[in-house]
Amino acid sequence: MESDAAPPARLAGDRSARAKLALILLAVLLAATALVSIMTGPVPLSIATVLDAIFAPENADLRDQAIVWSVRLPRTILAILVGGALAFAGAMMQGLFRNPLADPGIIGVSAGATFAAIAAIVLGEALLGAAALIYVLPIGAFVGGLLATITLYLIATRRGRTSVATMLLGGIAIAAMMMAASGVLIFKSNDQQLRELTFWSLGSLGGASWPKIFATTPFILFALLVGGSVASGFNALALGEAEARHLGIPVQVLKRIAIISVALLTGTAVAVSGSIGFIGIVVPHLLRLAIGPDHRYLLPASIFLGAVLLTGADMVSRTIVAPAELPIGIVTAMLGAPFFLWILLRNRNLVDL
Repeated sequence: MESDAAPPARLAGDRSARAKLALILLAVLLAATALVSIMTGPVPLSIATVLDAIFAPENADLRDQAIVWSVRLPRTILAILVGGALAFAGAMMQGLFRNPLADPGIIGVSAGATFAAIAAIVLGEALLGAAALIYVLPIGAFVGGLLATITLYLIATRRGRTSVATMLLGGIAIAAMMMAASGVLIFKSNDQQLRELTFWSLGSLGGASWPKIFATTPFILFALLVGGSVASGFNALALGEAEARHLGIPVQVLKRIAIISVALLTGTAVAVSGSIGFIGIVVPHLLRLAIGPDHRYLLPASIFLGAVLLTGADMVSRTIVAPAELPIGIVTAMLGAPFFLWILLRNRNLVDL
């Protein structure tokens, strides 16, 4: 006798099959975008040239090897790491606050990380030496992002409920204070430090190098793994904190993991690329519309799409005004600000005072 029950994948509202397909397609799209990124530049390279330089260097010209390995491959890998980290942090932030308007850049977390990075540049070189900055920067930016995240969460949460309006206004206040403190440090910086600090205010991947990749990859991978381990907990948290507790979810532990992961991802990204906004708000929202709110798929998909978008934005930033380079933060703001306004108008009921 045949059962009338529908297969789980066909149940109404179940988009797991679509989500799995999206993950595969996004992985393919990321590989294609990375390849195009390595090919694009003042000296165009063919697909065959790029593949030879990477996989068969004995068949590649020395100039092409230098372009691929010293300039474009590190920059592309850094774009993938930073884009994936920012998008993942945004998805976790939205899951933590249960609101699509949450984003590390919008609510002051990036400003806290940026201030700490600026402090490391201005003060750390004199105290620890220039050689130590490559390791001090991500640690300092992490601490700054962590303190900003904890402060914001304490301000916005009362009696177990998080106020979105308070979160947004508190984030603006935190960002303003961090910008003011950063301004004091910039005022005290010397000419060489001032040139370096310009990088932080607008965002850029122009300083990509293998030492930066090796120094930041462990931080980002650790935060991605730890954050991804609580994906199911975010699904329960979407029902409300009380309901999540009834389902056996250790809510306070989940919050701590989310806060530390977001701070580590944001701080490390800021340390190597400066302040890049809107990736963390645009990517999770697009994916939520396409594959649903299940964080088991939303979080890994955010990594892929965030990496694709930032790699694409980096290609635009270094070609649109060639031979000069447009700061990548300007490109992401031009694309992300209108999208954020659309989300804000679409969710006006969530921010009513």
